[in-house]
Amino acid sequence: MTGPAAPRPSSAPRRSRRRAIVAIAAGLLPAGVLVGALWAWLAPPIHGVVALTHDGERLHDYLGGESDHFFVAAFLMLGLLNVVAAVAAVLAWQWRPHRGPGMVAGLCTGVVIAAAAAVGVGVLLVHLRYGAVDFAAAPVSHDHPLYYVTEAPPVFFGRSRWQIACTLLLPAATAALVYAVPVAATARDDLGGYPAVEPTYPPTAGASSSAPS
Repeated sequence: MTGPAAPRPSSAPRRSRRRAIVAIAAGLLPAGVLVGALWAWLAPPIHGVVALTHDGERLHDYLGGESDHFFVAAFLMLGLLNVVAAVAAVLAWQWRPHRGPGMVAGLCTGVVIAAAAAVGVGVLLVHLRYGAVDFAAAPVSHDHPLYYVTEAPPVFFGRSRWQIACTLLLPAATAALVYAVPVAATARDDLGGYPAVEPTYPPTAGASSSAPS
């Protein structure tokens, strides 16, 4: 048994479809800024040490399991962005008159914008907080052979273009997938949006046989 059909808008929406798409794309920018600030507060820094050997060689290593934070910090950023993508997709679906492919395009564009803003704000804040580490300039000597450092957490899993692109595009794919779930569950071709499209049903076999010749 199928559920009741979604109610159709009785009048044209106040905003045009193009303006609605731009609004949802631009509206995700503040969310990206907030995600970047939250990530900079939550992401764990990486503690390491610079050691000077008896031969005068500088060695750099991480304390305990601190090297795991390179993965944890990047995964945290990706997780926060995916949460924003899922919530944004649910909210976009609630904007009933503008349901359709155009809204999906605006939603995915907005999520990519939010991801770029989150990455930019996150990188800026952690570098302001922890600074940049110059291992070659670490003040080590034979009298003080150890120097402890704190590195800013990374936002990406690596520095290659593919890894950066995946971090920015994967939340957009999550948003599209979440939006596709109610689309697949909707019986109407117009998704209950505007303008409404009346469904056309092919004549049944019984109806065609009972028609007068």
